[in-house]
Amino acid sequence: MEQTPREESVKALDTNVLLRFVMRDDESQFARASEFLGSRTSDDPAFVSLVVLVEFAWTLRQRHGLSPTDIHALVTTLLETRELAFEDESEVAAIVADATRGEFADHLISYCARRAGCSVTVTFDQGAAKAVPGMELLS
Repeated sequence: MEQTPREESVKALDTNVLLRFVMRDDESQFARASEFLGSRTSDDPAFVSLVVLVEFAWTLRQRHGLSPTDIHALVTTLLETRELAFEDESEVAAIVADATRGEFADHLISYCARRAGCSVTVTFDQGAAKAVPGMELLS
């Protein structure tokens, strides 16, 4: 009996694999990530969740010191990669296109909350409260 491919056969990326591939800060892990991603196709892409994208953006900003502009550019490039499939890809693309102010991770956090039916996301981050729709300063 022939089996058809099922969604369970799709492989997802953890943040550290995506980071090693993009940052190339560990040659051994970069080589393995590169080999894995090189084996993906548009018919068999690697899946990137919203959680991975938030953690990816946060790590790029906090640990690697990339600017919000650089992070937006990287995410835009990743979205154009046919070997990757993103959770809520059209929404992520819209966030990247519209998120000219604030941190990409904060925009994703706000989006996830709105998707879950929340009216606002409260934060202590004054910059996020000013720049990100749906975020409100908890004072």
